[in-house]
Amino acid sequence: MFLLYGAYGYTGELVAREANARGRDVVLAGRRADPLDDLAAELDCERRVFPVDAAADHLDGVDCVLNCAGPFAETADPMVDACLATGTDYLDVTGEMEVFEALAARDAAAEAAGVTLLPGVGFDVVPTDCLAAHLAERLPEATHLRLGFDALGSVSPGTAATAVDSLGEGGAVRRDGRIQRVPSAWKSRRIDFGDGERTAVTIPWGDVATAYYTTGIGNVEVYAGVPPGAVLALRASRPLEPLLSLPLVTDTLQSLVHRVAAGPGERKRERTTCRVWGEARVVGESGIERRAVSRLRTPNTYALTVDSALAAVERTLSGDAPAGFTTPGGAFGPEFVLGLDGVEGFDDAG
Repeated sequence: MFLLYGAYGYTGELVAREANARGRDVVLAGRRADPLDDLAAELDCERRVFPVDAAADHLDGVDCVLNCAGPFAETADPMVDACLATGTDYLDVTGEMEVFEALAARDAAAEAAGVTLLPGVGFDVVPTDCLAAHLAERLPEATHLRLGFDALGSVSPGTAATAVDSLGEGGAVRRDGRIQRVPSAWKSRRIDFGDGERTAVTIPWGDVATAYYTTGIGNVEVYAGVPPGAVLALRASRPLEPLLSLPLVTDTLQSLVHRVAAGPGERKRERTTCRVWGEARVVGESGIERRAVSRLRTPNTYALTVDSALAAVERTLSGDAPAGFTTPGGAFGPEFVLGLDGVEGFDDAG
């Protein structure tokens, strides 16, 4: 049995409904009773109401927790504390670098407790992480890794809230095994995601953290496709970044997000797709010596998140995930993403 925390949020509700449709034994959980009661009654599921810092008292009979309550910088650590105390495996759908790094630092404690720590089992970071693992198999000597995606569709309130929390922090890349902060839109380039080249910029995506643990490659950059004019706008905003991190600004933006943000409806989820690209390189003193390029096509990011999160839960409940900290590609191999509905790949282009 698994417990779904944050079950009444946008992503959590999608996961709850699909788990119920698949006949999975799921307990719906969260800190607010009213929306949880309504959903549990509709789906005829058990529900448990508790704040995340009291989770250890509410995990009786639970084998695995799937945390869908963001921002995960606030919910992951206390939920992991509870899972380590009760011997419960922990999964979530975060894309936050700091969360990946914090959970990686708890690897030894989790291994000693026989508990799996598997964050990032949604669109952040399953497709890119599995693509990274695939590229590492194609080019085992790779020293540098670039990943990117081109996605369409609106975002959920939780995703928007997480983005607000990261305003003012700029970008990030990994250099020689260490995460380094860089300016927003630090690099731009043209990438062929599969439908011709388009402009992309570096972003502080979760793979800056996870790809290193999955592949051992110490130099990682992640790109997102953007309209050409967005590059100049992002770079022009750099002087404002200190202001964007002020509590007054973030609190105001968070309030606005929760009033107006809404995730994509069913029709948009069915009609939008995402392209994922990756390039592994061997870089020597004389420059680039060899490279390998691969691509994926996935369904809408939220549709994939629902499918990948439930698939990861099932694999973890079956004992396929190792104890300690791990990543989707590290736990289940690069082919994990290919078993998800609507995923096409790997397209090995070079």
